[in-house]
Amino acid sequence: MADPPTGPPEDINKISFWMPGNYMRTVQRTPESYQACKDIMACMKERAHVERQYARQLTEWSNKWKAITETRPLYGSLLRAWQCFFSSTERLSALHTSVSQSLVSEDGERIRSWQKEMFPRKMFCGFRESHDLATAFSRAQKPWEKRLKKLEKARAAYHKSCQKEQSAQEKENQAKHNAKLSESKLSKIQQAREKATQERSKARDRYEKVLEDVTGFAPRYMEEMESVFDQSQEEERKRISFLKQAFLSIHRHLDITNNESIKAVYSELHHTLMSISEPDDLRWWKNNHGPGMPTDWPKLEEWNPPIKKQKPGKKPKIPRGTEDKPVMIGGVRVRALYNYTGEESDELSFKAGEEFLKVEEEDDQGWCWGVKEGGVEGFYPANYVLPVK
Repeated sequence: MADPPTGPPEDINKISFWMPGNYMRTVQRTPESYQACKDIMACMKERAHVERQYARQLTEWSNKWKAITETRPLYGSLLRAWQCFFSSTERLSALHTSVSQSLVSEDGERIRSWQKEMFPRKMFCGFRESHDLATAFSRAQKPWEKRLKKLEKARAAYHKSCQKEQSAQEKENQAKHNAKLSESKLSKIQQAREKATQERSKARDRYEKVLEDVTGFAPRYMEEMESVFDQSQEEERKRISFLKQAFLSIHRHLDITNNESIKAVYSELHHTLMSISEPDDLRWWKNNHGPGMPTDWPKLEEWNPPIKKQKPGKKPKIPRGTEDKPVMIGGVRVRALYNYTGEESDELSFKAGEEFLKVEEEDDQGWCWGVKEGGVEGFYPANYVLPVK
């Protein structure tokens, strides 16, 4: 499947398809195509490994710098933009991982299955296609090869007879200029030259006759050889067509420039970068670390008596109804001296001046049970109220 050699050949007959045995170059295309499939699969497997390594490196880079950014002083939209590089990188890593998987599981398996189907083997004879082509070419070329051998033999005989005639002619010319040579010897030399001329003429006639036979057989030979060659070309056409589609599939997987997801990654990244806002970031810093922060400015604080909190080792408030305490019929009306916010669900909350009923006496921990208007009841610190006179 390689390109034809360039440059003028030294002897065209040495490489011509029509010469005996030269059809083997065409026959060899089959095993060479098989090997080419193996090379393509190995090549794409290695490229898949590169994609997988790149995806892993992207993930490692993203994880490393994502952790570092969390300790750096950037904030607001600028921090979000920096972090967006990492989220987009993670999506790129997933994309390159997908490319790696496609090259192996899709493209590689497709070529492997096609290779197995298109290159059946013949026992002890290699590939069936190569064996069938070699047999057909040999059958078509055998009569031609016999004629070529016969022609070569006739040509060699003719050329040899020409040499003998030339040699006899040179002897005759020398003998004619030799005055010492007897007439009988000169006559023998002339007779030898005449015989050589006759043999050369006969050899030429045989040579021309064989050449005529070869020339007449050439059209049939060419037709049969071209018929076998066309079969080989059709098989090669199928291989070229398949590998073209295989290469286009590989290209589709590798060409991430037309991938919609990759366009979305960089589009979102660009949008995030364009969203960097100096006023927003400066306002955020002012409100979180500057003069915009809320502050409790100094003001008069009323004194509140300390609440008798449970001390370590003391028992907690005893839930109402679990111990005997005097219950007041109708209750005693009390007024709050201070604000109090209940810290537990069974405690009352009230403001200074608010009135409600005390319905149970103070326990040994300083808590009373009271009821507010609306039926809300609970514990409250006894020293936060006074009876209403």
